[in-house]
Amino acid sequence: MPRKLLLPYKSVFSHFRAPRGLYDSLAMNAARTGYRVFSANSTAASTELAKKITERLGAELGKSVVYQETNGETRVEIKESVRGQDIFIIQTIPRDVNTAVMELLIMAYALKTSCARNIIGVIPYFPYSKQSKMRKRGSIVCKLLASMLAKAGLTHIITMDLHQKEIQGFFSFPVDNLRASPFLLQYIQEEIPDYRNAVIVAKSPGAAKRAQSYAERLRLGLAVIHGEAQCTEQDMDDGRHSPPMLKNATVHPGLELPLMMAKEKPPITVVGDVGGRIAIIVDDIIDDVESFVAAAEILKERGAYKIFVMATHGLLSADAPRLIEESSIDEVVVTNTVPHEVQKLQCPKIKTVDISLILSEAIRRIHNGESMAYLFRNITVDD
Repeated sequence: MPRKLLLPYKSVFSHFRAPRGLYDSLAMNAARTGYRVFSANSTAASTELAKKITERLGAELGKSVVYQETNGETRVEIKESVRGQDIFIIQTIPRDVNTAVMELLIMAYALKTSCARNIIGVIPYFPYSKQSKMRKRGSIVCKLLASMLAKAGLTHIITMDLHQKEIQGFFSFPVDNLRASPFLLQYIQEEIPDYRNAVIVAKSPGAAKRAQSYAERLRLGLAVIHGEAQCTEQDMDDGRHSPPMLKNATVHPGLELPLMMAKEKPPITVVGDVGGRIAIIVDDIIDDVESFVAAAEILKERGAYKIFVMATHGLLSADAPRLIEESSIDEVVVTNTVPHEVQKLQCPKIKTVDISLILSEAIRRIHNGESMAYLFRNITVDD
């Protein structure tokens, strides 16, 4: 049987010719693998931040439809091809937190099944961030939400001022935790004419590190309000005293535990001089404003003649606008990580700082594979 002649590699395929325009088409497809920006909100008030970000990027908002059906279910429809592209989903969290979370999950899963290359969630205020520690017999809901987002298809998250920085460890993918402090510091320097006569105030010892970071960069003094209740949970009800101790119960001598002394709240004092000065209270979230109003009253009694509250996330739930309007607080400054236009109409003291610039720059740098270090210049760990 004659041996078959093995032709060289080039000779075997020399008679094949690629279809006309195939290589050009492949090159064009490779060049078209860009990015798209979508908004996962079903309410018009929550899409304002997404519009500002796309305007800064010079891009158009992705075509999608997000709505609620009559039975309350969320439906998402992607109206354009996203195959092989980097997709950024902007989701601001309005008052209806659970609906916003479902919108984000469903849109991420829809993009995943549409073969998007990377799905990056832009979530300026991360919901359930206050539930990042074990309380009583509850659960760490923030960890559950992180797992749900990963399962839905997200590969990266851009957020801002997490309530606890350790939340980043809950995720199985990268998290960029941006800071709003440069924008708030700029507001203090430009909008408060006599800010040199101000003192930065922490409304509790737990917020002292953040306040110290602000004070050092502004070259101002620091004051701390001590004696305020740190949490509303009752220590006797958190399960550490169950099962209840029985009077006639016999306890093994080796298991006797020392008696714990009950906590007593010390009288409220202000550590630092605020007399004849502007008091600027700084925090990351302002939601229930009772503690801020109480702190303002104390500072007013100690001689502060103007009181400002600076926070990143202005949730301003319930009757917060009315309480602020009736309080000694002169101005509440928050960023637009959370929509609060209705609250501003109810209370003229509420002012807004736009942070769309840093979010749009983060999107551009992530898509181009550039370093994010520029966005963290002069940022301290305590911010």
